[in-house]
Amino acid sequence: MSEATAKQGPDTRARILNAAESLFMTHGFEATSMRMITGQAGVNLAAVNYHFGSKDALIQEVFKRRLTELNRDRLSALEAEEALANGAPLKPSKIVAAFFGVSLKMAADTEHGGATFMRLLGRTYTEPNEFVRQFLAEEYAEVVQRFMSALYRALPDVPREEILWRFHFMMGAMSYAIAGTDALKLFAGDFDDKDPTRLMPRLMSFLLGGLRAPLPEEVVESRTSRRDAA
Repeated sequence: MSEATAKQGPDTRARILNAAESLFMTHGFEATSMRMITGQAGVNLAAVNYHFGSKDALIQEVFKRRLTELNRDRLSALEAEEALANGAPLKPSKIVAAFFGVSLKMAADTEHGGATFMRLLGRTYTEPNEFVRQFLAEEYAEVVQRFMSALYRALPDVPREEILWRFHFMMGAMSYAIAGTDALKLFAGDFDDKDPTRLMPRLMSFLLGGLRAPLPEEVVESRTSRRDAA
């Protein structure tokens, strides 16, 4: 296959990315074959090799295409709140909205693929692949550091280890929520309120409740013991 043939059509690369994103979300990384991707994208293997070189490189590009924008928007939202605070610690609700609110807005985008990507991201959290885990850790490094620093300032009376655990639980709650209502039907059956616009206020309320929850008794006792010993 010639280079010109491989590049045929201005949307070839986008079609491959869209197909891979959808198939990875549905079947997982291991179970999705290159044949499945080329079939759904309507291209041959040479076109995939030309644009991406390997399956691992394709996986990276699937994430980079949207994750770079997502993290940029998260940081922009956080920086805007910090500018308004004029040096004072942010309210936890502002930090949670900057990180998770931006994610939920992308999850609500059914027209441009945001919903598919966020479901893929949620699946990645629950079905970790070592290669993807390492790649995501690098992609998330800056944004997580910035948000953790903001949370530490906002919640000075909460141990940092506890904040890390709570953020971990919050990520899990978001991943489950954006998986869609099919998961909820497994144990709740059919239900009346399926309006996706109500997901954000419901989840944000839940996340803030968890972040602000009283410390576990053993954590309180441990801190008291350390103070008494000092």
